[in-house]
Amino acid sequence: MALLHVSISAKDPERVGAFLATLLGGEALQFPPFPDSWIAFSGQDDGMAIKVYPLTHRLKIGPDAIACEAGPPDDSPSFAHVAIRSALDREDIVDLGAAEGWTTRLCNRGPFECVEIWLENRLLVEVLDPAMQRDYARGMTVTNWKAMFGLG
Repeated sequence: MALLHVSISAKDPERVGAFLATLLGGEALQFPPFPDSWIAFSGQDDGMAIKVYPLTHRLKIGPDAIACEAGPPDDSPSFAHVAIRSALDREDIVDLGAAEGWTTRLCNRGPFECVEIWLENRLLVEVLDPAMQRDYARGMTVTNWKAMFGLG
């Protein structure tokens, strides 16, 4: 099983969508099902994508399917975050995040390193370059997790 898409919100969905598409080596396009929303596709064009909605949009249970409603902007910090792969190297990833003026830093998570990018300085995206992805695949296993935290 693999993550197919994730949805986030942003003050400027077009800007954030374009930035994420750059990291993914893909393309950002408007997301017509919801007003003022964007979708960043992976360069592999394999269906992996990140949808970016305005801070004013809320998903809700509709009568037959998902629905969208407007509400007051919500730019509060969130525990939710996502880790993504990028073909770019860590230096380029750091440079791209810093150029946006967003908090961007190299971090060690124990079994892997990542570049933390705080989109619009409010939402965390962990970006892994190819070397980081290899470490992640080796380190983030059930066996290693149990050993790392002394779990039975």
